[in-house]
Amino acid sequence: MAPLPTQLLLSRRSALLAAMGASLAATGTVSAETEGGVLAKLRAYAGDIRNLPEDLREEVAYIHGMEAYAYGFPLVMMDVTRAVTTATPTAGQYAAPINQFARMRTYVDPDFKNVVRISRSSLWSFGFVDLKEQPIVFTQPDTKGRYVVTQLLNMWTDDFASIGSRTTGTGAGNFLIAGPGWAGTAPADVKATFRSPTRFAWVLTQMACGSPDEYAAINALQDGLALTPLSAWGKDYKPPATLPVDATVDLTATPYDQLRLMTGRAFFQRLASLLTDNPPYEADKPMLATLRKIGIEPGKAFDPAEVDPVILKGLDRVPNDIWGKLTVGPYSAPTVNGWQNPLNLGRYGTDYETRALIAWLGLGALTSDDAVYPSAFVDGNGQVLDGAARYVVHFDKDQIFPSHSGVWSISAYRENFYVRNAIERYGLLSSMPLKYNPDGSLDVFIQNSSPGPEKESNWLPCPPSLPFNVTVRVYQPKPSLLDGTYKLPPLVRV
Repeated sequence: MAPLPTQLLLSRRSALLAAMGASLAATGTVSAETEGGVLAKLRAYAGDIRNLPEDLREEVAYIHGMEAYAYGFPLVMMDVTRAVTTATPTAGQYAAPINQFARMRTYVDPDFKNVVRISRSSLWSFGFVDLKEQPIVFTQPDTKGRYVVTQLLNMWTDDFASIGSRTTGTGAGNFLIAGPGWAGTAPADVKATFRSPTRFAWVLTQMACGSPDEYAAINALQDGLALTPLSAWGKDYKPPATLPVDATVDLTATPYDQLRLMTGRAFFQRLASLLTDNPPYEADKPMLATLRKIGIEPGKAFDPAEVDPVILKGLDRVPNDIWGKLTVGPYSAPTVNGWQNPLNLGRYGTDYETRALIAWLGLGALTSDDAVYPSAFVDGNGQVLDGAARYVVHFDKDQIFPSHSGVWSISAYRENFYVRNAIERYGLLSSMPLKYNPDGSLDVFIQNSSPGPEKESNWLPCPPSLPFNVTVRVYQPKPSLLDGTYKLPPLVRV
């Protein structure tokens, strides 16, 4: 399936655009044109936008700001997430200092909101690493055949390595994570070296967990995960027990809310500050030209006090409009049986819109080699999923998620987060004792109240009201899930 046409950008009133076209014509820069032509000319305008008439100046700043915000959204989201999840003196379940692992000892708490849409099919360990001074050696223990995947994510949310069951196996191994400027030689006992194009990188390890009965065994494996500075490799290294915390980090709001509440000028100021340690790709040159039009360049500070107030006015309109489009976009995106399944996650290229959407919707997504994430915001008839209604999904025997690993799950969310329910069930997992029909088919019941004792084994509780959405996770999908041959059955309202 093609990337989601999220339509984040350029949604303006025709009358306004007509007026803008006339204004441009009056300045002698372009002739009066249709709406699409005006937008194209506004985006392509090569002059200094400070020389445009005031009303037009604001509008051009807004249009470029929309593009720039979508481009920079993942980087800023990653940076705020890094700051919040490393602002702790000691490593715990949900936060750890830089270059250390946080280890979730149970399924993720449904009230944890510092990272969006975390799965409940695995136990997670994660840590941000700083590669400025030296590489970090990641150590995976022998998981004795248990499914494991570790992804290395750069700050633009592209995966630059996958370690574990599919690629390097479940045996023990050491892997070097190097920054963009490192030119050394890896130790002899390192299996592979992976290079991050950004100073910071995010290491996320998932170990498949079928039920709470497996916690103890997986916790022991988690203790075998390690992040070791290269200078300490081969020595009896233990990470510092306590470290100072950056007092400037705001821990009163989640990264999601911090970004949502940022003004345009605050967002672009932070984006500009991040472009040095996180250099844009070569393919981003056209976007960098757009950034320069609104005063943002790698290596230069963006000081709102020195920016034309009219341009700032246009930029400050951007966040609210982008967040509105992120919220409503999934409801109008093309679907198959109500499901969306973008396949370029973790390797976006210049598809900045999908990259921004996934940073909002599911930060840290694996590439499709390791997992796919079909999601439904509407039922099979295109109607918005309603928590007050009841739904069933019927899988024929040969429709049950084609996967090399056999690991899959189905979860329900309000926006991008779990909502607590009476039976504390936040996902149906492939490992659960689900009740299959005599012909091998499977019925999944998605509703807020119990479907009855005979069906409760297959019941996925959803929020009690308002729109909700469903995400399926299939690990190591077979080709039919990647080429469109396999089609998920729809959610049917009953």
